[in-house]
Amino acid sequence: MNSRQRRGVILLLLSVLCALGAFAGVLAVISDVNAKVGPEVTAYRLKEDVAPYKPLSAGQFEKISMPKRWLSATAVTDLRQIEGRIAVTQLKSGSLLQSDMIVERPELKPGEQEIAIMIDAATGVAGKITPGATVNIYATFEGEKKDDPSQSKMIVAGARVLSVGRLTPISDSNDRAGRASNAVPISFALSTLDTQRVAYAESFAEHVRLALVAPSTGGAPADQRDRTYTLDKDK
Repeated sequence: MNSRQRRGVILLLLSVLCALGAFAGVLAVISDVNAKVGPEVTAYRLKEDVAPYKPLSAGQFEKISMPKRWLSATAVTDLRQIEGRIAVTQLKSGSLLQSDMIVERPELKPGEQEIAIMIDAATGVAGKITPGATVNIYATFEGEKKDDPSQSKMIVAGARVLSVGRLTPISDSNDRAGRASNAVPISFALSTLDTQRVAYAESFAEHVRLALVAPSTGGAPADQRDRTYTLDKDK
């Protein structure tokens, strides 16, 4: 073997060694990436916008895979978690589904009835009342006789909200100017007597209003006489 052939063999061996080194480097990079990324898990992404307080279904989501270490602890990895639940806020298309985006749908308890009424958005704590919230329901009435004072009555204390609908333009028949206003259909879980009270107030009261109650309180006044208010009480 002459010197030219020896140089060729040496260059060939060097090329093989370089190729093996490059291959080993690629394997090391892949191994490092896998070590940093970790195993992949299933997650779910919204295919469409979902309005607040609406029931959820499997068809609204698409299944994706992503590294477990990049997934938050609240991410939903099993669609069985959405059964019987509703969206608590506006859910945007393309967002990953998180457990804190959804809540259990309120249900009726034994002896309760569901009744829905339209509540003026301006007087109904608009945007703050959600399913499961507790509210007091007030109604204002004109005096029975000409000189009788108008009254404000707490007709239901501690009413439980079941659902909140969409903001809807309505014509307020009690508004002497006939102006249009916005109202929200809200349904409540009530006893038979409280259901009758709400139905009566919606039919005959000048206005029906809601007051959001702190979760730690029942909403009922200690003195039942405080359920009715007239202006002369402040004199």
